[in-house]
Amino acid sequence: MGNRLSKIYTRTGDDGTTGLGDGSRVAKDSARVSAYGTVDELNSSIGVVLACELPESVRELLVRVQHQLFDLGGELCIPGHAAIQAADIDGLEQALDGFNADLPALKDFILPGGGMAAAQCHMARTICRRAERETVSLAHHDPVRSEAIRYLNRLSDLLFVLCRVLARTSGHGEVLWQHARR
Repeated sequence: MGNRLSKIYTRTGDDGTTGLGDGSRVAKDSARVSAYGTVDELNSSIGVVLACELPESVRELLVRVQHQLFDLGGELCIPGHAAIQAADIDGLEQALDGFNADLPALKDFILPGGGMAAAQCHMARTICRRAERETVSLAHHDPVRSEAIRYLNRLSDLLFVLCRVLARTSGHGEVLWQHARR
């Protein structure tokens, strides 16, 4: 384990900068801080999903994802660090295929909703998409491993499928967009 914090405030960020994992300092609004900060926000939103009633298979998967997101945040916080591997992305794809296999084919757009767990998962999905966009923005001027971007892209797909699963298992059902409502 690395350094332990005995004092939570250090005052070193009072000037609008923050320390990266390699010891360098950057502005708190830098693309790098935005990317790993949004990954942290995503991890927190998954924690909110985990506070809901969930099937055990979904719970186990999301706990594993939380650990991987913490690793990804570290990768983005330490320039040149590699934490997310192709096997992590493969695992997301396998889970996605497994959960999607029992769902009916999509014929309509789905609106966020379908019970508390599904609605919270929709929030996590949209935060994941933002984390992906911010990581892509970071990659425009700093090196970012393709695995980081691929992981977030695949995770947002998985979260969408989990939204569908959770809406159905809760008994609320999916909320379909009614394009002919006018």
